[in-house]
Amino acid sequence: MNLHVVILAAGQGTRMRSSLPKVLHPVAGKPMLEHVIDSARALLPEGIHVVIGHGAQQVRETLDGADLNWVLQTEQLGTGHAVAQALPHIKGADQVLVLYGDVPLIRVDTLRALVDQAGSQALGLLTVLMQDPTGYGRIIRNEHGQAQAIVEQKDASAEQLLINEGNTGIMVLPGSKAADWLSSLSNNNAQGEYYLTDVVALAVAGSIPVEVAQAADELEVMGANNRLQLSVLERGWQQREAERLMIQGASLADPARLDVRGDVTIGRDISIDVNVVLEGRVVIEDNVIIGPHCVIRDSVIKSGTVIKAFSHLEGAEVGEDCDVGPYARLRPGTLLHRGAKVGNFVETKKAVVGEGSKINHLSYVGDAEVGKGANIGAGTITCNYDGANKSVTRIGDGAFIGSNTALVAPVTVGNQATTAAGSTITQDIPDAQLGVARGRQRNVAGWKRPVKGQ
Repeated sequence: MNLHVVILAAGQGTRMRSSLPKVLHPVAGKPMLEHVIDSARALLPEGIHVVIGHGAQQVRETLDGADLNWVLQTEQLGTGHAVAQALPHIKGADQVLVLYGDVPLIRVDTLRALVDQAGSQALGLLTVLMQDPTGYGRIIRNEHGQAQAIVEQKDASAEQLLINEGNTGIMVLPGSKAADWLSSLSNNNAQGEYYLTDVVALAVAGSIPVEVAQAADELEVMGANNRLQLSVLERGWQQREAERLMIQGASLADPARLDVRGDVTIGRDISIDVNVVLEGRVVIEDNVIIGPHCVIRDSVIKSGTVIKAFSHLEGAEVGEDCDVGPYARLRPGTLLHRGAKVGNFVETKKAVVGEGSKINHLSYVGDAEVGKGANIGAGTITCNYDGANKSVTRIGDGAFIGSNTALVAPVTVGNQATTAAGSTITQDIPDAQLGVARGRQRNVAGWKRPVKGQ
């Protein structure tokens, strides 16, 4: 099948009360429209055509991709008019799938089922059974249960308003009929718009089969017209992700207090406490424990590691059986080898920490290479930036860095070397030697402490 996808994303979204175009408002950390584009890409279509209008330049700059064809709708005259703007860019299509840029929770499996059911000779229609279909077009069926038309809320009779099968707006048009149907639409309705839904009646009149598929639930096909609805979509997405992770082997202290804002891959026997945020591409291997209030972004955490409360990881790789936190910050370029420990109020950046090494507390280690079995005392700072350039600090295997040491890079502390507490190290320390770099203490006898007012 030659499938083309048209995504409608031209609306202003005035009820959002925002200068940001509606389709760019985020769900799970990325714009609603990006979710829809990702679903479209998963179908491997011949083309993806995004119809834009309000805030067109901003939408395009935010989400532009080589596989996207942007179509400008200068006047918003209804959904039928919007799809018609894309047709000149669609050649030889067997099917034209119409999606909406503010419906981010639509499942790829649902779309595949709709496309497969419709084929190239039928009109495919996605509907949903609703407890309260207010605001949705109603599906009108004949005595044989076949869909005959869609009536919009404002045009429906009292009897039609009782129907609880709602139109999602998502449909598949046969490529051979799309142009004729769209050119035949009328705007003789309460809104004065060209409704895409009117193609159902045109299909019936032309004896074209109408194949109906149903979404699993209302949330899957819900759009967001205001921030309240946006929050419902956010919670729906998070519930879906929490369920996925639990099925795959994660124990969540409270599924309602986990936020997933990216692509998360996990192993088995994972434990995640409350108020954890996972962003970007995150890989969590077997037997990892993540404490409460952690933020983990674009990072890999390997088997057996413990991430304690209030730790922030970004662009980090944490090896097997490591111990991180609480209150640790691992910045981009951090690599912890097996059994390394980074304790409370420690910050690392572009630092390789060797197997079994420890940075227990109150230290900054940046642009550094730390060997195996090293111990870095409290208050240690690698002075890596001189205001213009960044330099590397190298700490050898088994080195012992005394508390409150400043290591002025570039500098090397050798294997089994030691620095005295309070030292400012500006020269290399050879293997197994002690580096002492501090002023000699002088005690002043008879000194009097100043008194206020004198």
